[in-house]
Amino acid sequence: MGKTNPGRFFEDYRIGDVLSHAVPRTVGGGERALYHMLYPARHALYSSDEFAKSCGLVSSPLDDLINFHVVFGKTVPDVSLNAVANLGYAQGRWLLPVWPGDTLRAESEVIGLKQNSNGKTGVLYVRTTGLNQNDEAVLEYVRWVMVRKRDETAPAPETVIPDLPTTVAADQLVVPEGLDFTNYDFTLAGEPHRWGDYEIGEQIDHVDGVTIEEAEHMMATRLWQNTAKVHFDTSARPDGSRLIYGGHVISMARALSFNGLANAQMIVGINAGAHANPCLAGDTVRAWSEVLDKAETDAPGVGAIRLRLVATKGGAPFALKDDKGKYLPEVLLDLDYWALIPT
Repeated sequence: MGKTNPGRFFEDYRIGDVLSHAVPRTVGGGERALYHMLYPARHALYSSDEFAKSCGLVSSPLDDLINFHVVFGKTVPDVSLNAVANLGYAQGRWLLPVWPGDTLRAESEVIGLKQNSNGKTGVLYVRTTGLNQNDEAVLEYVRWVMVRKRDETAPAPETVIPDLPTTVAADQLVVPEGLDFTNYDFTLAGEPHRWGDYEIGEQIDHVDGVTIEEAEHMMATRLWQNTAKVHFDTSARPDGSRLIYGGHVISMARALSFNGLANAQMIVGINAGAHANPCLAGDTVRAWSEVLDKAETDAPGVGAIRLRLVATKGGAPFALKDDKGKYLPEVLLDLDYWALIPT
């Protein structure tokens, strides 16, 4: 008795709390292989050392979303173990590549709290930083999550909602040192489309779909050491279902976007993101994208493209919200991100 940890509840958080998350994790080629098994990921920079070398890197780094999932998983026991749902993201930046053999850990700061009107839950905002073995920041992002209260009669904390910019400015994006797309091999990458071929406002239907399986989701949450109860304990949700981890949907949609965006090689920023509706096993995920903006970078042959990535479980492509501005029920994910692409 007394040695187990039930996790934090909403009333346990205070603005300014700094959470140092256990347990550090050394990542390697195994994570890459399992990631490519779970998702139809085919971006060349993360598939081939030789392709990565031709783009100025020493070898192929781990997929950007591997880094995100590992860091996210570290935060769960302290941030979202007793969550109802993960709600959204902002101000995400990838700061350094992660290489096989690196060890990742995570820290989070509480930057916002707002109790919900029902008095049973509240929204918690945290800024999370992923660090490597040299204490260098490799990734940072803000997320907000709905967390249960332990005691519904506990007084509500003072409401603090952080002022979050709607986008990461293009000049704040970090291009990995040495990245050079001037000798980019479009044939090996899989598509001929470059930065100049995409127009702001253009929409792309990624065509393919993948049905989410319970077993694969269980493997994914365990791979990322994500212990949120709603993902593996059927008694944690009233309907007895296991909620599919939102990051699982992000990776599936990103992988599906290869068909039409094969050369959007590296994710370097998240401007905004919302898990619009729950995803459950048996749902078939499809994806479409919209080009929101484009920017130049100082790196040779490297441009930045801002994309809206939408994952759905049905419905017509390019349908997002109803006439009242509410997400349509078939929309699972609305993610606004920056990627690097050859010019």
